[in-house]
Amino acid sequence: MKAASLLYLALATTACAEPLDLGSRWELFVDEFLVAQKSGVSLKLHEPVRREIVLTTDKPWEGPTCAYFSVIQDGKKVLLYYRGSSGGSDHSDAQVTCVAESTDGIHFTRPNLGLIEAGGTKDNNVIWRGVESHNFSPFLDRNPNSKPEERYKALGGVKQPGKNWHQGETPGGLYAFSSADGIHWKKMKDSPVITKGAFDSQNLAFFDTTRSRYACFSRIFSNKVRAVQSCTSADFLAWSDGVPHRYAKDVPMEHFYTSATVPCPTAPHLFLSFPKRFVTTRKKVPEHEGPGVSDAVFMSSRDGVNWDRPFLEAWVRPGPDLKNWTDRNNMTANGVIESSDTEWSLYISEHYRHADHRIRRLTVRKQGFASMHADAKGGEFTTHPIKFTGSKLHLNYSTSAAGSILIEAQDATGKPLAQMPELYGDDLDASVLDVSSLKGKAIQLRVKLKDADLYALRFAD
Repeated sequence: MKAASLLYLALATTACAEPLDLGSRWELFVDEFLVAQKSGVSLKLHEPVRREIVLTTDKPWEGPTCAYFSVIQDGKKVLLYYRGSSGGSDHSDAQVTCVAESTDGIHFTRPNLGLIEAGGTKDNNVIWRGVESHNFSPFLDRNPNSKPEERYKALGGVKQPGKNWHQGETPGGLYAFSSADGIHWKKMKDSPVITKGAFDSQNLAFFDTTRSRYACFSRIFSNKVRAVQSCTSADFLAWSDGVPHRYAKDVPMEHFYTSATVPCPTAPHLFLSFPKRFVTTRKKVPEHEGPGVSDAVFMSSRDGVNWDRPFLEAWVRPGPDLKNWTDRNNMTANGVIESSDTEWSLYISEHYRHADHRIRRLTVRKQGFASMHADAKGGEFTTHPIKFTGSKLHLNYSTSAAGSILIEAQDATGKPLAQMPELYGDDLDASVLDVSSLKGKAIQLRVKLKDADLYALRFAD
C-alpha cells in the first residue's frame, strides 16, 4: 500500500479479527486507517490559504534570522513566541526569546514587559535571554495534574561544539522551563533533561492527553540527514530514549529541518506534523549568501513513531516571491489556532535573512488538511469493521452542485443495515444517519462519493 505506515499495515492485517473501536471521536481522512477497500477514490491533500502578514521582525532586538515560532491559544488570548536574532553563533548569549500577543490570531502587538535588556532597552517584549533562546519552544500544559505555577512549559537549548556534537556526544541539551503566565519563566532543573540528539532547530513538546504523558519531538541526524526523534515523559523531567521516526519503505529520506508536530485539536489521538523540508543542494537566488531552498510538507501519525506520508508533494510551496526561495524559509510555526467555527489558523515564516523577515497566517478548513476524494466519475470505499458509542453518524464533507455522498451501514457480509439519503452540500458537522440500533455492534461503512470530499466522520449523540 503506497506510503502507508508500518502501524497501519499491521492494523489492516488484524482489522477483520478485531473491529476498530472509534467510540465517539472524530476520525480525519489524512490517512487510510479506516479504509479496507477502495475504487475510484483517493486521498487528496488540501493546500492552506495564504492570509495576512501578522508580524515583521524589524525591532533592534529581533532581526532577519528570527526563527522557531510557537503559537499558543489560551482562552481568548493568542501568544506568539519566537527567537530574536540578527545572526551570529547558535551559542551566543545575546539571543533572546520574544512574545507577541493577540485576541484574534491576526492582529499582534508586542507587550512592553520591561524585564530584560535587549537592543539597548528594557522597553521590549523579551522574556528570556541566553543560549536557550536559540530554540526556546513553549506550550500550554494540558496535564490536569499540572501545578498552577507551571501552566506553561518549554524546552530550549543546544549541544556544545565538538566532535560528534550532532550525535549528542558533547555537553548540553534541552533544558526544561516552566511559567505561571507565559511571561515569567524559570528553569525546572539546572541540568539538561534531554541530552541525546542534535537539537539545533526547534524541539517541541506537549502533553499527550490521549496517552497521559508528555511527548517531545526533537532534531537528530540520521546518516547525515536532518531527521526527527520522539521521546516521552511522565513528569517532563525524566525522558525516555529517543526513537527516530519510521516511514514506509517507498518514502524517500528528506531533510526535515523542523517538525511543527501537534495533536489534532478535535482528534488529539492523531498527531499532525508540518515539517520544513530543506533541499540542501539547490540555490535559486545566486547572489544570496546561504544555500538551500525549503517548503513545508504534511504528514500524520497515530503513535508518534510511525508516520504516514501519502502526500510527498509540498503542503506549502515557496510561491512567486523570490525572497521565499532563499535558505530556511517556509518554516511552519508550532501550533494550530481555532480562529473561527469553520477554520483553523497556522503560521509560516518568510524572507529569512532579509530585512523584512516576517510571519504570515495560513488558514485551513476545520479538519480539512486532507480528504477522501472522488471526481465527477465517482468512486467508493468500504471501511474496516468498526464499533462506536454514538447514535448518529456525523460528517465533515463538501460536494459540488452535481456531486453527492451516499453511505450505507453493513454487517460483516455486506448486508445493508441502514442507509442515508443522497447527500450534497457543504457542512462541517452534519448528522446524516441514525445508527442508534447498531451501537456497540461491529459494522462496516460503504461510502459512495461523486465530485465530493469527505474530510472526517464520527459517531455522536
